[in-house]
Amino acid sequence: METAAEKALAMFRQEPYCYNCAQTVCAAFGREDLVEVMKVCGGGRAPEGMCGALYGATQVLPEKAAALTASFGAALGATRCRELKGECRVPCPVCVRTAAELVERERGH
Repeated sequence: METAAEKALAMFRQEPYCYNCAQTVCAAFGREDLVEVMKVCGGGRAPEGMCGALYGATQVLPEKAAALTASFGAALGATRCRELKGECRVPCPVCVRTAAELVERERGH
């Protein structure tokens, strides 16, 4: 059975979806209602420069946003796209996988 993280990676910038990082995380968890809204949240354009994958995760589980943000930052060294791509050198697929795995973990609690 495919995990949500695997599903997210399969959708990220791949045909027929070509979703950005934020859209990918939302779609992987069946939140099609958020996909269009998240269209403008990739590439460092999420609120306050947050990683789009992380922002998508916080929209999937808004009640766990603080925990998701803290865990993401601890895992990857930053929560803002510019820092992740710059000094941390974390590629987008790693951000997508991490965000999706964190949502899966938080949903299990």
